[in-house]
Amino acid sequence: MATVEFRNVQKSFGAVQVIEDLNLLINDGEFVALLGPSGCGKSTSLFMLAGIYLPTGGDILFDGHRVNEVEARDRNVGIVFQSYALYPHLSVRDNIRFPLRFKKVPKDEADKRTAEASELVQISDLLDRRPNQLSGGQQQRVALARALVKDPTLLLLDEPLSNLDATLRLSMRTEIKTLQERLGVTTVLVTHDQIEATTMADRIMCMRDGSIEQIGSADDLYLRPNSLFVASFIGSPPINLLQGNVDDGSLRIGDSNLNISDAESGAVTVGLRPEHLKFNSNGLAGHITQIEPMGREILYVVNTSIGTLRVLEAGSIADHRVEEQVHLSFSQDNTLVFKRESGARMTNARFNPL
Repeated sequence: MATVEFRNVQKSFGAVQVIEDLNLLINDGEFVALLGPSGCGKSTSLFMLAGIYLPTGGDILFDGHRVNEVEARDRNVGIVFQSYALYPHLSVRDNIRFPLRFKKVPKDEADKRTAEASELVQISDLLDRRPNQLSGGQQQRVALARALVKDPTLLLLDEPLSNLDATLRLSMRTEIKTLQERLGVTTVLVTHDQIEATTMADRIMCMRDGSIEQIGSADDLYLRPNSLFVASFIGSPPINLLQGNVDDGSLRIGDSNLNISDAESGAVTVGLRPEHLKFNSNGLAGHITQIEPMGREILYVVNTSIGTLRVLEAGSIADHRVEEQVHLSFSQDNTLVFKRESGARMTNARFNPL
């Protein structure tokens, strides 16, 4: 397997700079997700690892060796594309075996490896079919087997589950993660789906405008986001954001004042996760304007004097009703405060609960 490093990597297409200065170390056998909105540079980064794009500046290293000019076919990288990119005129068997042609693997060995790869992804009974005879999930398995048949040192997954329905995505997330752990292959997943990233990856690199905004575990990004961007991007339902100002130990949000410590004076944005808000007998007054059943949870929309807040409560049956007058409380341990101008989180800010 491989240790992979981006060292001051840049990528431009003409006058447009897509990757500014990317520095990242991926450990041998690690499963890493590049997560971010469309256009943030995650797929471009993946394609540079694959050798499809050449970096404009900086170095890409596999096990300490610079691979900038190494041809894609010589990098021993397996890649699964979003579209699967199967050859329609070839059988499943020949699609899986195709990468071995470039390695000049003897036929007996190629047959053995094709059989092993198809067994790994549970499609041994489909080898004589053509791609148009397969479901989306089966095509995804073929693409994965084709990536694994060459015994790659690095596995690249470019939004591999985006074309599958919700139930199949759930099962394939589990299967791919289990397979990666079994093989121990260094893996990079590109996705805009936070659930895919948080459930599959050991570490997540949240990207924005060609740069890494934060690196960490799912808990790091959700509970301890470095910036307002990460806090807003991670989480569903999204975080509640309230505008306020800090002055002389007091945080003012609308008509409310809260005591705050270790926070710089100035404009701030306060973030409260919907599940961290609780209905209580006292606290911030408001009334419910909307109720959204979500299966195992109920999402309430509550109008208050400091703004509209979303409250997430466990359970399949709503305990409150629309237009009901309620009070909300929250814990200071779960409250996030960001500088309005820079978006950086005030890591030391603390204030009393409502």
